[in-house]
Amino acid sequence: MHYIYIYLLGIVFVIIELLLLFFYIRFKKKSNQNSLNPSQISEQDYSFIFKSINEGIIVIDKNLNISLFNPAAESITGWQLNDVLKMNIKLMIKLLDDKNKPVSDQDNPFIKVFNTKQNVRNTNLQIVNKDTSTISVSINAFPIKQNDQVTSAIILLRDIDEEKKEEEQLVDFISTASHEMRTPVAAIEGYLSLAMNTKISNIDNNVRDYLQKAYMATSHLGQLFQDLLTSAKAEDGRLTNHPQVIEMGSFLKQLTEDLKFSAQKKGLKIELVIGSEEKIKNEIVNEKNILPFYYVYADPDRLREVITNLFDNAVKFTPEGGITIGITADQNIVQIFVRDTGIGIPSEDINHLFQKFYRIDNTATRTIGGTGLGLFIAKKILELYNGKIWVESELKKGSTFYINLPKLNDSQVEELNHKITDLNNGVG
Repeated sequence: MHYIYIYLLGIVFVIIELLLLFFYIRFKKKSNQNSLNPSQISEQDYSFIFKSINEGIIVIDKNLNISLFNPAAESITGWQLNDVLKMNIKLMIKLLDDKNKPVSDQDNPFIKVFNTKQNVRNTNLQIVNKDTSTISVSINAFPIKQNDQVTSAIILLRDIDEEKKEEEQLVDFISTASHEMRTPVAAIEGYLSLAMNTKISNIDNNVRDYLQKAYMATSHLGQLFQDLLTSAKAEDGRLTNHPQVIEMGSFLKQLTEDLKFSAQKKGLKIELVIGSEEKIKNEIVNEKNILPFYYVYADPDRLREVITNLFDNAVKFTPEGGITIGITADQNIVQIFVRDTGIGIPSEDINHLFQKFYRIDNTATRTIGGTGLGLFIAKKILELYNGKIWVESELKKGSTFYINLPKLNDSQVEELNHKITDLNNGVG
């Protein structure tokens, strides 16, 4: 979310620069129209604009050869125009991902813009400069089409190195502060619990009521610190993660048994659906080859955390009706869903739901507690296993959260189990 705001501000500044330059050009044209050729002014002015923009601008053709390279791009990459002109951008500008690994052709925005014929944006890349140093950048690639074919592309580079460092410092601060504050909060929670224990203390109902409210507030504060700590670890890759082969059918059966009591207290019906005949809701995979076992490779504690969060949210926002947990699969994907008959999600909120600290703000949700971090953490956890999460919802008609995870075939299950056994035995 932080980088989105930075990117939007950058675009606003570029637009303001262009507007100011436009009015400058118009004024210049009026004051010099008797002495200068209009076509010459236009060429000079466009060159002036191109050189004055603070964002790096590169133009490449369909062969990825560089045809334009402004001074800001020179400053960001360390390369000069004469070094890169007519050279292949992939050879001149090396890209690394957020784990310092070379970006594949499939994810390289310079190539992806031609393959997808759509705008491509990535704010988690690094450029290897001419002197082999690295710099964090935001890259936006815009296709230029002719007869529905991409003939060239404009690449917008933005130096976000300082923003990244500031974000890392903020994450470190949140992580340290959350860790330090959890201990005293846990102690307060423990003492309040003891104070309410009838075997230890004798208190009247009014005092007990006050203590109960203090205990609930402290528990909420403790959960907030825990979520802050988990989100900080998720962002910088420090989440503890011990993946193993999981058969998700039996996993969900046990988890549903553990979760059902909170829903039953509210009078909600619980249903578990294994092997649904519905097609998997996926943009690419649409086959219906349902197999009896649903194997994935993930940390069971992390998956339990994700599904429990979705279930708890469903209970909170469902005043009546029921909740369905389901699983289905095809040859490539295992899909889990949590469906409720609750209040639903406004359409304008759906695209922001998995952002950090985002909470729906309306009369139906204002009285329901939450940190705004649960779905953000869920998304980050699933990304560890190349999974994804999204929601489909209609206001006042309920919501369905979907999780897709890569499905393991029998040979993959056997191979991974052997590796895990060898590691446990100290082999390899």
